[in-house]
Amino acid sequence: MKLKQFLAGVALATCTLSVSANTAFKEPSDAIEYRQAAFSMISVQISDMGAMLKGKIPFDAEQFKMRANNAAALSKMPWEAFYEGTDKGDTAALADVWSDNATFVKKANAFAANADKLALAAQSGDKAVIGKAFGAWAKGCKDCHKQFKD
Repeated sequence: MKLKQFLAGVALATCTLSVSANTAFKEPSDAIEYRQAAFSMISVQISDMGAMLKGKIPFDAEQFKMRANNAAALSKMPWEAFYEGTDKGDTAALADVWSDNATFVKKANAFAANADKLALAAQSGDKAVIGKAFGAWAKGCKDCHKQFKD
């Protein structure tokens, strides 16, 4: 029950951020740069964890836990930088981000919630549990990219 309450709170916080956070950026280009940096850092986390789970590098439970915690924090960050006016400029975001924003927000919230579940699973040190949670989180990347990224 506590996990459900926690995840509901994360989803609410993510939705709230996306509505009001554009005040943090002076120019749309600042927001685009911010979200690209967040996605770049997410990529580092997913690459390292994926390599561990695929056996490309040795599995290190502590390193994985750190990466999963980073992923949980980072997975909430880029969404605040998608607002009206940030669809122009140096961005790979497709117009569907704005024209089908309800779906985009739903996928963003699911991505952040799955990152929290991954961080929780990583605490167990159990590769089977971790692998399942990692798969759900990574699938969120692919699903969103298919529809919303050029």
